[in-house]
Amino acid sequence: LFMKHGSYLSPLALIALDQMDNGGLKSSDVIAFLNSSDQHLRSAANWILGHHLEWGGELAGWFRVQLGAPSSDSARREQLHSQFHILTRAEAGQQLLADAVTQLGFQSDTHVAALNAIADAGLKQPPAIWKQAVLTVLATPDSHPSSSAGTKPADLEIGPLLKAAVRAARGFNGDASIQCALLTLARETGLPTDLRLEALAVLPGGVALGAAEYDFLRASLDPAQPVLTRGSAAGVLAKAKLDSEQLLALTDSVKAAGPLEISKLLGAFDHATNEPVGLKLVAALKESQGHSGLRVDLLKPLLEKFPATVQEQGQALLEKLNVDLVKQKAHLEELLASLPKGDIRRGQAIFNSPKTACASCHKIGYVGGLVGPDLTSIGQARTERDLLESVVYPSASFVRSYEPMVVATKSGDEYSGVIKKDAPDEIVLATGPNTEMRIARSDVTEMRPGTVSIMPQGLDEQISRQELADLVAFLKGTKWGAQ
Repeated sequence: LFMKHGSYLSPLALIALDQMDNGGLKSSDVIAFLNSSDQHLRSAANWILGHHLEWGGELAGWFRVQLGAPSSDSARREQLHSQFHILTRAEAGQQLLADAVTQLGFQSDTHVAALNAIADAGLKQPPAIWKQAVLTVLATPDSHPSSSAGTKPADLEIGPLLKAAVRAARGFNGDASIQCALLTLARETGLPTDLRLEALAVLPGGVALGAAEYDFLRASLDPAQPVLTRGSAAGVLAKAKLDSEQLLALTDSVKAAGPLEISKLLGAFDHATNEPVGLKLVAALKESQGHSGLRVDLLKPLLEKFPATVQEQGQALLEKLNVDLVKQKAHLEELLASLPKGDIRRGQAIFNSPKTACASCHKIGYVGGLVGPDLTSIGQARTERDLLESVVYPSASFVRSYEPMVVATKSGDEYSGVIKKDAPDEIVLATGPNTEMRIARSDVTEMRPGTVSIMPQGLDEQISRQELADLVAFLKGTKWGAQ
């Protein structure tokens, strides 16, 4: 009645009609509200349509018409793309998303949006047509800028397309063909380093690395590389299956590693028991410039897996690292007393720089990452000393809802990160700025609080005292929000 006479229908009334036994709602009635200028009505329509899989055919047909309309501009398509999530459950919608990835009749931004919808669907068993669509993008020579084969469609934006395909591939990373495509993509020297690293990061743990991927990862650990690049490379190596020769060579990278990536890099040796590897690892750690990023509670159980000769060599290193809280407090007080006056504007530049990569995990205002706590009003709640401690010793204390969690699996693997999703079917851990781990709930054997922040220790050794003072001044100056 409301719709026939053009009267305003509230979102709650629309939902109420859907819940009533004789509400009389038809699929066409609800689908019409997807075009509404009222965001709340669109959201209500999305919710209803997401609970009516039997309307999937009509819904997919409506989206096909809208996306193919000659008058469809980028703003209109963006609104449609934001609603793609309601297509992920019904078979007709799943087919439309696969077609939107592979068929040239769709715009390039629609290709990307469809892949992102597939990536975010979170289905326990995604349909095979999605896997084939992802493979089409990953494995087609024309999709790679470095390839001379074929001609790419004029509207195909390769960078965003491949990036979205790599995201979507995570849902199929147990599949051999997907793994092969990701490894092939990582070998493409003409692609950006971050994209190649993302392709390798999507691979599940225990995948063996060939010489090309291994050499690329070691080169990405070079101290001259940005901190995010080094961290991503260390994360991939930590979960890969490396042979003894690769581990021996990796100790040279351990020796040169900085404090921000050295603890993560130790994960590569988790399953090693070889005496020569252990001895060379301990020697490298003793000489490492990044030893301040090491923690006794992580290094000790690692060394215990090696023969007694390795443990004996490592004992002196453990004693050297076993800095108690009194010394930590003294170091903080010394830093606080000796820091020069900080400059807020310079501190903002440091916060946003690749050198520290703070903005990749933390948001201030509307800009930044979501892995760590929002720092928009941190200056109101924390003293200069608190802020300095959080930068220098990030594992000293944790913000509620951002505590690290360790998840153990039936295969014996353990993953540490911040829980982003805790659902009946799966756990999703944020393990870094651009990485996450999806673990099936049925595969989890234990979950326990972690003691080590995913923010690495040792940032104060990567920047100067003046830069540290500027960063603290900027964080202290973030006083937006309620006064």
